[in-house]
Amino acid sequence: MNETSTPLTPTDTNLITDNSVPLTIDSTSQAAPIQDISTLAIDSSTAIDTPIPVVAIQDRIVDFLNVGGPVVWILMVMSIVAMSILLVKALQFITSRPERKSALNISLSLWKKGEYEAAKTVLNTKYATESIALIAMNGLSSNQYSETMLREELSRQATGKLNQLRSYLRPLEVIATLSPLLGLLGTVLGMIAAFQQMQAAGNQVDPSVLSGGIWQALLTTAVGLAVAIPVVMAHTWAERKVERVSALMNDTVTQIFTQKPTLLKVVKTAEAINNVA
Repeated sequence: MNETSTPLTPTDTNLITDNSVPLTIDSTSQAAPIQDISTLAIDSSTAIDTPIPVVAIQDRIVDFLNVGGPVVWILMVMSIVAMSILLVKALQFITSRPERKSALNISLSLWKKGEYEAAKTVLNTKYATESIALIAMNGLSSNQYSETMLREELSRQATGKLNQLRSYLRPLEVIATLSPLLGLLGTVLGMIAAFQQMQAAGNQVDPSVLSGGIWQALLTTAVGLAVAIPVVMAHTWAERKVERVSALMNDTVTQIFTQKPTLLKVVKTAEAINNVA
């Protein structure tokens, strides 16, 4: 069959033209999302590479101090002072090494065997206990001082050494005692300020105002305890160390005096006989 072609009317031409327009728009709209996806990928990678801004630690500390008030500032200064003292004391104990026993044991062993000069050469005056032991050995070997005078001199020297080891411990004790009291004072002042705000608010009291004032007040107590606890521990450790050094000095000097050189014993015996005669 022969198909007859019908001529297109102007209306039909418009319909075709109108139908083609959406097709063109659809194809364009399908390509657009692809561009958007690529753009999103670039933006996401850029967002990952960009660092997130973080508040500086110094700013947080300053904010923390401003919230706590002047009491927290005082406690922070006291903590810095305590830390400085602890560093100084640690360096002092490391350099002086007052509890070093290795050389003392060797020296005392030689002293008991009668090797007096060898016992002296082992000791080092750089260290506190060894210097006291050397003074005792020199005093007993030289026979220049009586035993009573030598003991008094040793007591004076040992007291000076121990006082050096006890230096700056009193400020630590003061900081350990005052820190919790200052924290409690800050809490009381903060509670007073919070209740004053409640009174000024009258009937329209906002609970957040009271709770904010309370936690800010309790902050000072927490800071005071945080400063006092490590300072008390450090002070106790230092005091106990000085006590051990004192006991070591006393024990060392006692061993030296109980093992006097033979020459000194003979001299003392002769003096006793002459006194009796």
